[in-house]
Amino acid sequence: QVQLVESGGGSVQSGGSLRLSCAASGIFIGIYVMGWYRQAPGKQRELVAAIASGGSIDYADAVKGRFTISRDNAKNTVYLQMNSLKPEDAAVYYCNSKRSRIGLADLDYWGQGTQVTVSS
Repeated sequence: QVQLVESGGGSVQSGGSLRLSCAASGIFIGIYVMGWYRQAPGKQRELVAAIASGGSIDYADAVKGRFTISRDNAKNTVYLQMNSLKPEDAAVYYCNSKRSRIGLADLDYWGQGTQVTVSS
């Protein structure tokens, strides 16, 4: 059974920092694209950052220079360091793992989400 368990969310003031963690079980994250998504009330879920198995990284424009995604394969855990937080960063943050397979359905797993609140 695959589980992605997020932690580290909470409430901070604008300009503050949080570090989210996503601990995976049932899969080895080293062969997956690991991503962080967020969803604010009334908005669609959006990609925040992703790190591929080869190490390439993508960030949403809104978080570039402020957020850092990283991966510790030995701990099977993905992190999102969030600095200089803004009120517009407030959302539920979800961990995701994806793996494409030739001739088979993609593997796509989600965590339960962790709330991030940023007060101005």
